[in-house]
Amino acid sequence: MDFVSLLVQAVSGAVGGNIGGAAAKNASMGTAGNSIVGLIGGLLGGQLGAMMTGAATAATADGGNWLANIGGGGLGGLVLTIIVGLIKNSMARKTA
Repeated sequence: MDFVSLLVQAVSGAVGGNIGGAAAKNASMGTAGNSIVGLIGGLLGGQLGAMMTGAATAATADGGNWLANIGGGGLGGLVLTIIVGLIKNSMARKTA
């Protein structure tokens, strides 16, 4: 596992998390919450994307590796942010 690929996945996930929060207003947890959950989702999604495409995890000049890291990280951050936001809001409604 390469530090650069993890960094790319984390940043892509944070961006994806904020895009997910902006797209689904009912799932938004604020900028900081979206970024943190997106970062975690980006790391998970980036690793899954690299495994599914058969690309090595190193973010080298190879386009497939960059695409797997950025795409998987961004999509993972977006999806995890929406899922966590919906669960959080659903639980908040039940307790109120």
